Amino acid sequence: MKEYSIGIDSGSVATKAVLFDGQKIIKKVIIPTGWSPKRTSLEAYNLLTDKVDKDKIKKVIGTGYGRVSMDFVDKKVTEITCHTKGIFFLNKDVRTILDIGGQDSKVINIDNDGNVINFIMNDKCAAGTGKFLEVTSNKLGSDIENIDELAKDAIPENISSMCTVFAESEIISLLAQDIPKENIAAGILKSIANKGISILNKGNLEDIIAFTGGLAKSKELVKMLEEKLNKKIFIAEDSQIIGALGAAIIGFK
Repeated sequence: MKEYSIGIDSGSVATKAVLFDGQKIIKKVIIPTGWSPKRTSLEAYNLLTDKVDKDKIKKVIGTGYGRVSMDFVDKKVTEITCHTKGIFFLNKDVRTILDIGGQDSKVINIDNDGNVINFIMNDKCAAGTGKFLEVTSNKLGSDIENIDELAKDAIPENISSMCTVFAESEIISLLAQDIPKENIAAGILKSIANKGISILNKGNLEDIIAFTGGLAKSKELVKMLEEKLNKKIFIAEDSQIIGALGAAIIGFK
């Protein structure tokens, strides 16, 4: 009998969920978390199982900041562990993970067996996170999806403040000085890259580095990180669902 597991990662911005058969992802969903992680997580579960016999689901694992509200899951696991399991499943050569989510960033070091050996987390401030990019890009009349197009081939303007509130004011001032939006957009990405390098340097930069989270979809940001590191970074096909994949892998065992 074909069996499945489900991993649900409830983040501050988006809820990601995958249906896993032990070898590959069968189905995935990504929906805005909104005001109720519990309701959104259940919605993600229902979207995954609408054509699946629930008796064939071995376990449902919850992760992410909203996991505490998931009263329907079999187990709740930290996102540190789930991101590690997800990346190691996709690339067993990765030893360092940089994850930038909606409101926090983290660096995880893993061993040859895919176990966490160290991690550093910045969750005290939204500096250099998805929320920082969302707020600052909105000041340019753009959004996260279009920031790459705006910033491509532009000369980065220096954004000195990493505080979201102060950076907003700084961007308004730069616009008032007729600084091109393209240069400001590139400057925003550069400041996020600098923050990523800063937290990476607090950990151990070992072997292949993977970049996960929604911001890893930005090719311009990835390019800036690679230039600063002077090495290629592993980017999964869908960088947002790594935590959910890891949760599903744990649930299938």
